[in-house]
Amino acid sequence: MNYEAFKQIVLDRRSVRKFKELDVSVEDVKELIDCARYAPSDTNSQTWEFIAIMNREKIKEIEQMTWDELHKRAAGAEERGLGREAKLLTKSFGPYATAFSDAPVLIVLLATPYNSKFRERIFDPIALVDDAVWAEEGIKSSCLAAQNLMLAAHARGLATCPMTGPVLLAQHRLREYLGIDESRQINMVIALGHPVDQPGRLARKEVDEILTIVQ
Repeated sequence: MNYEAFKQIVLDRRSVRKFKELDVSVEDVKELIDCARYAPSDTNSQTWEFIAIMNREKIKEIEQMTWDELHKRAAGAEERGLGREAKLLTKSFGPYATAFSDAPVLIVLLATPYNSKFRERIFDPIALVDDAVWAEEGIKSSCLAAQNLMLAAHARGLATCPMTGPVLLAQHRLREYLGIDESRQINMVIALGHPVDQPGRLARKEVDEILTIVQ
C-alpha cells in the first residue's frame, strides 16, 4: 500500500453510532483482532485482551446496566440540588454513552498488567515509580491496539465507535456480568458493525496549532 492509500483510510474513518441489521462474522472479528495484536507495546508486553460480545440481547443488557447506573447518578445529583446537571446527564450524555446498543458486536477492550524484564529486574527493586504508573502503561498500549482495530475495521468496510460511558458508569456491573478478573482494567468498549451511512468529516485543529518543532 502506498502512503496516499493509507492516509485515505485514516481520513475516512469515522465514529459511527448507527448500524445496519447485518451481522458481523466471527472471521471478521478475528481478522480485526489479528491487526490489533500487531500494535506496538512497551517492551512488547502486549498488555491487551478483547471480549467480543456478538449476542444482541447481551448488548442490550449492557445498555440497560449503563442506563440504570446513569439514572442512579442523576438521582444523587438531584438530591444535592443539581437538577440541571442531572437532566443534562440523562438527556445529553445518556444517549451518547449508550450509542452502542444497536451494534451487532460490542468489543470490550481490556488492559492487562504490565510486566517486563526491566520491571522485574530493575524498576520494581529500586521502586522507580508507583504501581499506578504501571497500570497506565497497560492502558497506553491497549489504546494503541484499539486504533489498529478501528483502522482495520474501516479498511474492511465496517465501522466502529470507541466509548467509555459503560466503563465510567457501570464498570463494576460489567465486570461481574462478563466475569472479568480484577487484574484486568476495562479500558473502553468499541461498537462494531456495518454503517448505515458515512458521517461527514469533523473539523480538526490545524497542524501548526498542535505541533512544536524543536531543532
